[in-house]
Amino acid sequence: MANKISDETIEYVGILAKLELSSEEKENAKADMEKMLDYIDTLNELDTEGVIPMSHIFPVNNVFREDAASQKDGSRETLANAPQSKDNSFKVPRTIG
Repeated sequence: MANKISDETIEYVGILAKLELSSEEKENAKADMEKMLDYIDTLNELDTEGVIPMSHIFPVNNVFREDAASQKDGSRETLANAPQSKDNSFKVPRTIG
């Protein structure tokens, strides 16, 4: 392992994470962190020349429709879905006595 994690680093990470680790847990965490750093070193060996950095694995496209003004308000179609309507409005049960 090329990367070594010190005991002070594990203590500091434990403080930041508000964890109380036993000595065995500290040793396991130290070994895990060293493995992660070694893996990052392995990834850094890859040739990424010409590879465009990306923020998502899938293309992100705008899913909104075009905002176009129209003279149609759609109130008739909306009221057609209402269980009850009166005077071009939704009719709902009275809630105040």
